[in-house]
Amino acid sequence: MKDLKVIITLVLVMFTWGINVSALKYLVTYFDPITITSLRIMVAASSVFIILFVLKKIRLPRNKEWLYILGGATTNVVLHHYFLAEGLSKTSAANGGLILGLGPLLTATLSVLILRERVTFVRSLGFLFGGIGVGVIVLAGSGTIGKISFGDIEIFLSIASQALSFILIKKASQTMDAKLLTGYMFLFGSMILFIVSLVKEPGSLGRLNSGTPSIWAIFFFSALLATAVGHMMYNSAIEKIGAARSSIFLNLNTFFSLIAASLFLGETIYLAHYIGLALIVAGVLFGSGSLEAIIRNRNKHVPPVG
Repeated sequence: MKDLKVIITLVLVMFTWGINVSALKYLVTYFDPITITSLRIMVAASSVFIILFVLKKIRLPRNKEWLYILGGATTNVVLHHYFLAEGLSKTSAANGGLILGLGPLLTATLSVLILRERVTFVRSLGFLFGGIGVGVIVLAGSGTIGKISFGDIEIFLSIASQALSFILIKKASQTMDAKLLTGYMFLFGSMILFIVSLVKEPGSLGRLNSGTPSIWAIFFFSALLATAVGHMMYNSAIEKIGAARSSIFLNLNTFFSLIAASLFLGETIYLAHYIGLALIVAGVLFGSGSLEAIIRNRNKHVPPVG
């Protein structure tokens, strides 16, 4: 039952993150990407600390927790978002989407090597199905895959840094609440990103005046619900069921992003997208351990023969 609640939570988080992709695409058409990203994460950090203050769960980090916080802020916030923004400006959407689809596999690999998490054969099939499903969906939207470029390398660095951050989050959650960890990561990460934006995007703060009430409404949806609440819930799932099992749900983000893009941006959905969805769902069932849990529960209720 506990795992079921985590699974439902992760599906809802992926749904929110899928909508957030369209929201972010809309925001970066009006504002400079690194600047608006740093401000969005800064608002998310403030929201997390307000929630934790109400819950009376705020405390200062202790000893090695500072290292995990700084490491998580660097990998999960600064490097991930920076390389993602830079990489997508230099490579095709197909290449970018396929490389991002490596996230669960990279996380699972690091979980086995560093955290010694056990990944069964059934769960390995889940990562395989999920990755193929992501590939089918991305290729359906573009039809081709371009040549390897420096942008592809930056996208890989983006998803690799995020995968590493999930490992750090899991290790830090042994002594620190994952929600509090999220707040500190966002706080320090957004500050570093903001400094980077001042160098990379001079004059960007002045361009914020072009925002309309509807654009800022989208900004606060992204910052408060998708980023603050979404990451608090996702990092809590890592704390409860592990980095590898949580990461398999990231594949659902691709499909929900597609649905949101169709509804809000008018993009077309093809038959191949539904095939990709079926593979992703199969991947989640296998990779999350849900299928194994169903089989165990059925075996418990099967009466003995003889």
